[in-house]
Formats: sequence, C-alpha cells, structure tokens
Amino acid sequence: MILLLIWDLSIDSFGTSYGYFISQGVNTEDPTIILLNSANINTTSFDVDLNGTLPHFETQNLSLPACPLDTPNLVGPIRVWLDAPSYHNIDKLYPWLEDGGRGCPEECLARHRVAVIVPYRNRELQLRTFLHNLHSLLRKQQLDYAIFIVEQVGNQTFNRAKLMNVGYKIASQMYDWQCFIFHDVDLLPEDDRNIYSCPEKPRHMSVAVDKFGYKLPYGSLFGGVSAISKAHFVKMNGFSNDYWGWGGEDDDMSSRIVYTGLRISRYPIKIAHYKMIKHVQETENPVNKCRYKLMRLTKKRYLKDGVSNLNFKLVNITLWKSHTRILVDLLEDSLRPSLYKEVGSKDCKWP
Repeated sequence: MILLLIWDLSIDSFGTSYGYFISQGVNTEDPTIILLNSANINTTSFDVDLNGTLPHFETQNLSLPACPLDTPNLVGPIRVWLDAPSYHNIDKLYPWLEDGGRGCPEECLARHRVAVIVPYRNRELQLRTFLHNLHSLLRKQQLDYAIFIVEQVGNQTFNRAKLMNVGYKIASQMYDWQCFIFHDVDLLPEDDRNIYSCPEKPRHMSVAVDKFGYKLPYGSLFGGVSAISKAHFVKMNGFSNDYWGWGGEDDDMSSRIVYTGLRISRYPIKIAHYKMIKHVQETENPVNKCRYKLMRLTKKRYLKDGVSNLNFKLVNITLWKSHTRILVDLLEDSLRPSLYKEVGSKDCKWP
C-alpha cells in the first residue's frame, strides 16, 4: 500500500506555489520527498520564497559529548571502490543515513557541519560510485554532513560554478552549515586524513590527482574539490555565474580569494590524493571561449557577479536516502545574451 500525503503552500506576493509529496511503502529505489516549484528565484526573493517551505535537517542532540579533536577512526590511505551500487544497495550499506543524504555520528556531537555540493548532469554510474565512497569516508570522520547533487536540466551549456552557487543557496536554507565542500563527481578521495572540514583559509583539497601524476598542476589551482567556510563564501560573493562551458571558473574563484585578502591552504600532497573516474567530455560542456576575457575582469566584476545576483528556476528537490537532488534551469537563453552586451567580446556572444 502507498500512502501519499500532499501539502501545498501558495506564496501570493511572488505568485509561486510549492508542494510536498511524501510517500511511504514505496520501493527504496524511489525518493521519499519531492518539492516542486515553478518559480524563478533571484537574490531578492530567495529567502522569502523558500523560507519555511524546504525540508530541514534536525539539529544533533546537543547533550552528546563533543567528538574528539583527533578522530580515532582514521587509518590513512583507504580503498577506493569503483563499482556503482544501485541506490537500493547504497541504502543497505549505509542504513544510518537520513533522507536527503544526511549523516552524523551517533556517539558524539560533531565538531563540523558540512554540506557537500556536487554540480552534476548525466553521470549516473559515476554518481553512485561517488556516493558509495563519500558516505564511507565522511562517516569515519565524525562529521554532521549531507550531500547535495545539483543537476542542470535539458541540453543547456553546462555551468558548473552557477550550479555550485545554487547548491549553496538551497543547502543553506535546509540547515545551519558551517562549511561547504564543492566537489566534482568524478573525484574520489584516497586518504581518510583528508578531513572534509573548513580551516581558517579556503582549502584546495584535490591537490594530487592520479590523472596528473599525483602532482599539483599549478600553484593557484582551486578546482576539483575545495572547502570554503560560509563566511568566506559570502565575502567572495560565491562563484561567478557567467562561466558557461568548460574552463575558467576555478581560476576566477582563485582570484576572488586573493582579492578578498585570503590565501589558499592545502593538506600535504601525500594526504590529498584523489582518483579520477575516467569519462569523456560531454557535448553540452564545450570549451568556454569567453573564459579569458572574464578572467581578466574578475577584480572588476566579482562583487556584482555571484550569489548576490543569482537567478535560476527551481524545477524540483528530491530527497533520496543517499543524497538531496536539486534540479534547476539556469536560464541560459534569457541571461547569457546580457553577458555579451556587458563584456563586448565576440567570444562571449550568444547564441
């Protein structure tokens, strides 16, 4: 038997409506909660639109003793699983997960509240492999965490950085996260001493990737996997929204770190090891010819291009046991032409 409860809330002032669909007794391959929304979201209306309508994670039991500063479960180099279990099997492997991919230690109060934000499209096998590896690691590190998969609809040009801004915005409405880990889905950590927390400086975590011979390609690199505190992310105005296609957005963020008076930190290279899952470049993610022009303008544009002017259409939010899936339309056709008008480069022209 399937019990379906529907609750609908209309927000007249913005002409938007939201609904929860909560199901019980369904196959564990299915998500348990879906939030539907047809609204365009921008910075001025975001908090008002979504406050009180998104699902929220419950705070840990504050009477628990604090987790130890040095987590006792760590061993160093760890096994990387390259298989892609079904969602049903992932649920069985990690039965302690709450809906939405939220995990926290049962024996102590976590010292770090961490949201893992993953920009995503059309890599289903990689996603299941990623979830298998990440949940195993983050449990051992005694973190209060959840994994958010931010998926771009249709065949629009992929915009990794804007998806991460969306993930930050929505995750922030669901819980009081201290730290945000921005994580490519094809990178798997190989050492559990690579702690998924935020230090006093923004941390580049994927220092040594097997594809690059376990060497740092260049000193200012901030791509792959990075950790940024909430305060620093706000100070830098998040990522740029204007990098459509492959390349440039990580270097733009590296410059934002410098312009806000911060510096990149890293774990020792022997700890910050990652394995990259092999894949081919998608046709919807072509090389961004506009990237060099935008990178030259970062200092001039970063305070007005980021979470402060974020605009997107929220299609739905789905809470799976293993993750929260956020499906969005980034409004490429309506927003991208204005970029060409602003920067004036033929490489930025659209369509």
